[in-house]
Amino acid sequence: MKITVIGTGYVGLVSGVCFSELGNEVICVDKIEAKIEQLQRGEIPIYEPGLQSLITVNKEAGNLRFTTDLITSVKQSDIIIIAVGTPSMPNGQANLSYIEMAAQEIGQAMNGYKIIVTKSTVPVGTNEKIKEIIAQHTPESFDIASVPEFLREGTAVQDTMNPDRIIIGTDSKRAKEQLVELHKPLTENMIVTDVRSAEMIKYASNAFLATKISFINEIANICERVGADVTKVAYGMGYDKRIGSSFLKAGIGYGGSCFPKDTQALIQIAGQMDYDFKLLKSVVEVNRDQRLNIIRKLGALMGDLTGRTIGVWGLAFKPETDDVRDSPAYEIISELMERGAKVKAYDPVATDNFKRNYDIAGVTYCRNAREAVWQADALCILTEWNEFQQVPLSDIESWLKSPYLIDGRNIYDEEQLAKTKLVYYSIGRPGMNKGVREQVPALLL
Repeated sequence: MKITVIGTGYVGLVSGVCFSELGNEVICVDKIEAKIEQLQRGEIPIYEPGLQSLITVNKEAGNLRFTTDLITSVKQSDIIIIAVGTPSMPNGQANLSYIEMAAQEIGQAMNGYKIIVTKSTVPVGTNEKIKEIIAQHTPESFDIASVPEFLREGTAVQDTMNPDRIIIGTDSKRAKEQLVELHKPLTENMIVTDVRSAEMIKYASNAFLATKISFINEIANICERVGADVTKVAYGMGYDKRIGSSFLKAGIGYGGSCFPKDTQALIQIAGQMDYDFKLLKSVVEVNRDQRLNIIRKLGALMGDLTGRTIGVWGLAFKPETDDVRDSPAYEIISELMERGAKVKAYDPVATDNFKRNYDIAGVTYCRNAREAVWQADALCILTEWNEFQQVPLSDIESWLKSPYLIDGRNIYDEEQLAKTKLVYYSIGRPGMNKGVREQVPALLL
């Protein structure tokens, strides 16, 4: 099939490249010339394992092209996929200006029947608005469909090529048949539904996963007070098929481009329908507060943080990505600086993105993990990169000036810790908090 993908962010680029890998002729379009030039050179603007090699192979095979020319691309394609951003506005609503602009340009470029597919996460009813906008600019026939994505950054290629399910929302038999055929090489688990339900499935899925994360973090906070181990609690819970083990890992909360944006958008959608989504509001509140646990633990251990040097490992919101959107590291580092601490930060791939996205004066960005820890008063682990997990605790102990280690992602176990004199704090594992109970009796209050 001949496909145009509009937008070369995570969703658009990964989707387009993977469709080309299936043998389709794909054109990826973006208005940003520098990004297209970069892709034409075989470079990628995001860090995503496995993506670079797929781009190289499919460009050489002639299945994949990159351009800024949307009009020509639309004319040459049968299926147009909209994958532009829908960032949050200050009130939490999704900004649909990029979607509306894409719809207008598609309408102006139409030269025959097309299927217009929205992969961007959009509020319920958006595809109907897209249909109206396109119809205003063309007499040509077309159908619309909502095919939301469920990929995870860091495993986006794997998720796209091996999806749990494909959701196809359309009222057109013709569009349904072509889209089922397009996705058939990926999975037989296809659910065809109406457009509005497909739009809602995306929001509901992300909101539920965010709820699981906030729930297990609340359980972790209770575990610290009652002496239970949240990792064992989550393990036991996960064996229940009704619950499942995914997204039951306690830590410092979720971040990234999807969960924060989509939870806020769903709260706004509910509000517009005069419904108060109390549960989801609490999920957001718990997540925001969870990040500051790191600061509270440091304060309890060290007292006044003024003049203290704090090492930070991890700036990306999760490992295997350079995405720093709504990363917990931003709020934590900002609060540390606000309290007069000196921060030395390191991330294997996300440092440049962090510096570009967040202007935090005075942070020292380090070239390696050792440099960030060397002679620091404490180390805070904010992202569970494999590189950090491979550093022996004995090395961390020798690099630190004071023996304080705050493990915000629970990456170390009791056996590793036993051989050190580190004062260690993790999330929801009070039995692991070596040296903490004796030194900070008020910690669990």
